[in-house]
Amino acid sequence: MATMTLRNIDDRIYAALKEKAWKEGTSVNALMLKLLKESLGIDKKKRGVVYDDLDHLAGTWSNKDAVELEQATSVFEKVDEESGNSVLTWISQTRTKRICAT
Repeated sequence: MATMTLRNIDDRIYAALKEKAWKEGTSVNALMLKLLKESLGIDKKKRGVVYDDLDHLAGTWSNKDAVELEQATSVFEKVDEESGNSVLTWISQTRTKRICAT
């Protein structure tokens, strides 16, 4: 196995690599090897995408916020008496009909 040295790494790149490695619970070296293998097609990139853009909202809702959300979305739990379908089912069927019609 060969050893390489990578020079002139931009501070922003290094910081991003360190942060990504920390989030993945691995070393910068292991992360770099993984990224190189994926980009060269040696290993396939895992499909599991983890989003963290809403993390800052976690745990910030009050009970009042939760009640307001439940009230605002309660219509989706109602069942149409004619068809026996919920509103979500109706929306899904309508969307499918529109897509198939185009």
